[in-house]
Amino acid sequence: MAKKLMKGAEAIGEAAIKAGAVNYFCYPITPQTEVAEYLAKRLPQEGGVFVQAESEVAASNMLYGAAAAGVRVFTSSSSPGISLMMEALSYMAGAELPVVLINIIRGGPGLGGILPAQSDYFQATKGGGHGDYRCLVLAPSSVQEAVDLTIESFDLADKYRNPVMVIGDGMIGQMMEPVEFREDVARPELPPKDWATDGCKGREPNIITSLYLDPELLEKLNVKLQAKYDAMTRDEIRFERYNCEGDYRLLVVAYGTMSRICKTAIDDLKGEGVEVGMLRPITLYPYPMDAVYEAAQVAEKVLVVELSMGQMVEDVERALKGTRPVLFHGHAGGIVPPPEEIADRMRNELGLGKPKDG
Repeated sequence: MAKKLMKGAEAIGEAAIKAGAVNYFCYPITPQTEVAEYLAKRLPQEGGVFVQAESEVAASNMLYGAAAAGVRVFTSSSSPGISLMMEALSYMAGAELPVVLINIIRGGPGLGGILPAQSDYFQATKGGGHGDYRCLVLAPSSVQEAVDLTIESFDLADKYRNPVMVIGDGMIGQMMEPVEFREDVARPELPPKDWATDGCKGREPNIITSLYLDPELLEKLNVKLQAKYDAMTRDEIRFERYNCEGDYRLLVVAYGTMSRICKTAIDDLKGEGVEVGMLRPITLYPYPMDAVYEAAQVAEKVLVVELSMGQMVEDVERALKGTRPVLFHGHAGGIVPPPEEIADRMRNELGLGKPKDG
């Protein structure tokens, strides 16, 4: 199939349709409003349902109802909007409902700004709502990967009966790149939704709730959920190694579009005869702890690069267990460092000066 040039937000919307998710509830917020604009036109063509709710709170509870009925459903938003959905997200996790949330992150805290950021890492990976719950979190680094991971996110949500979040900074939503929607990719066989509230003729009614007044039943639910998260950690970790085949004194850990900027910096240093490796987490939860640890054992130190004040640093430090020093380089507020800035930081950590011209 030929590739098509698409904006990231629009490609994500089309990917959801390809995954069979033609039920979409949202409230617009920059820098991902183009998802809603695109689907307002496309979903009627597919016999789908698009509701622009009166608020993110309303949209998130629409997700609960539609998912409980057994249909594939999703929303997209950006940082403050996702914050407003956190109570419903905890309810959906507690009720074991498969939903997909797309977060195209903008700078914060508060209203912040509309430029790219990665400062929702804690919110996505540590549970922004209340209670012991987790979302499986996927972090694409390109528009094509956003397409692929969006499609996959619906399968993962159904597999685990759990919310899945796809996060990307504002660049992912706004950049244009060639994408391909492959029809020949094998999809997993998923369990039937015999738990759904789709009519009870001939069987007992299904009741979907996250309310458990009996403490023993509530603990039993939490133990069940934890077993699910353990299975995710065992089976769903994804990551990419870059330039990790040989020896390198410095390991970079970066995700999303920042990893692409780091790749350019690494390639520039490689042209100078300097080797730097990189480990890119694709699943932010579950986090590739073992992969980060193994890649770091070759290096003298580890540099975490993020569009935040260093939120992923905590997970890298947990992965390394004190075996290597962990350094941080990042910006906030929508400032995106160029490859030259990252390369200079790498040289500095390696005790090298800037290369001479010519």
